[in-house]
Amino acid sequence: MTPPQRQRSDPAVPEPATPQEGEVMNPERMYVVAGPDGERAELDLVTLIVARVTDPPPSASPEQAAVLRLCAAPLSVAELSAYLHLPFSAMGVLLTELLTAELVKARAPIVRQARADRSLLEAVMNGLQRL
Repeated sequence: MTPPQRQRSDPAVPEPATPQEGEVMNPERMYVVAGPDGERAELDLVTLIVARVTDPPPSASPEQAAVLRLCAAPLSVAELSAYLHLPFSAMGVLLTELLTAELVKARAPIVRQARADRSLLEAVMNGLQRL
């Protein structure tokens, strides 16, 4: 028994091409995995990304526009990946394109001191004891 065939609602729209016997159809590439030279930016999960422009250009993809809007304040690559529901590898490609176009800036994370300055703690303690 053969399944029923669906009829197209608009007969003016041409049918999609189907491969003939022995012919292989290559699917259309939806996204380029790397830039023209195949290199990626040196990024890790804690690299901070900051947008250099306030409004995304009209040629930006929806993902690129979302990154530019989110990065008005510095965000790490891990945060961007979580907000956009994209894996780190896809974020790397997306951010490499934005860095190449100079739409965003990558910088090292802000490292805080492991311990507070002893003289500062003593000054705070002395001030609290005087109260």
